[in-house]
Amino acid sequence: MRTASMCTACTVRGTHTFKIAGYSLHRGLGVGNFIPSASFDIGGYLWRVLYFPDGETEMENGDHASVFLDLVSKATEVRALFEVRLVDQTNKLPPSVVLSQKTPIMFNNNEHRNSMGDDFLQPLAYLLDDSLVLECDVTVLKEFKVTLTVTTFDIQVPPSDLGEHLREFLENGEGADVVFEVEGEVFPAHKSVVAGRSPVFRAQLFGPMSDRAKQRITVEDMQPAVFKALLHFIYTDSLPSMEDLDGDEGKEMVKHLLVAADRYAMERMKVMCESILCNSLDVESVTATLALADQHHCSNLRDACLEFITSPDRMDDVMATQGYAHLKRSCPSIVIDVFERAKRSRKI
Repeated sequence: MRTASMCTACTVRGTHTFKIAGYSLHRGLGVGNFIPSASFDIGGYLWRVLYFPDGETEMENGDHASVFLDLVSKATEVRALFEVRLVDQTNKLPPSVVLSQKTPIMFNNNEHRNSMGDDFLQPLAYLLDDSLVLECDVTVLKEFKVTLTVTTFDIQVPPSDLGEHLREFLENGEGADVVFEVEGEVFPAHKSVVAGRSPVFRAQLFGPMSDRAKQRITVEDMQPAVFKALLHFIYTDSLPSMEDLDGDEGKEMVKHLLVAADRYAMERMKVMCESILCNSLDVESVTATLALADQHHCSNLRDACLEFITSPDRMDDVMATQGYAHLKRSCPSIVIDVFERAKRSRKI
């Protein structure tokens, strides 16, 4: 056994993501005017990102924006490193660093040096659906400490591959004891696996009213591709890749999977689908997503849709869509919720 001691600086690192929706609406806010992120805690100190759509100061070439890191905590000082990046939401461009401090600097609120920033060209290449995403890393340097280390043997344990083995088990059909038929397409599976993952399948295959000798089950009102994706989740606990689908096709597949998850009482899969749909709301389809959330008791997705619709810069556009007109006819109770939410927002 070998021992050693070392003096190190204790650091705390964190990352905050700041999404600026309605980018074009913020242009023209005026030089020196900024949009703040929510305050976030890193290292026991509160920080925020300040985004200046028209720059922090007048530039010879006015086509600039600015970004600052601001220490919110009062009557304190802290040494920190930081980096702010533009994030490409389509994953086609590398992150673009717009503010970076690689050596520690002191933020001292008592002396009013509580922010650091820089200017950069307008980030048009990083816009998606008129939104911009900034990602901020902050590393706080705290007290120095002396540590004693003891050399030990470190055996790397590989990550779990259970899902991969079960996926192969599904794909090769070895040991399958039930076949699901969906619109003429057949899917061999294993009763114990599907029953263990879904209480609905468990009742269907092993419940008191089930025929345990039955080896073929017909699934109605579902597309084969959706049922195949459902089986993939049952065996791997993950959604299949949808890279071969375009944006609208992928969104529709997720909606079908949410319906399937609700039908077979698979809550984790249902919440995953809710999360994906929450992050892909748009003016044209948000009312259809709201109706879907209401029908399948997805409270988080429903709240996200209502918040999206009642945003002052979107509500008129949503109400002008055919989807909203259909919602008024088919689900008037939801429209009442929309107006009640908008009324509460105005009071706030």
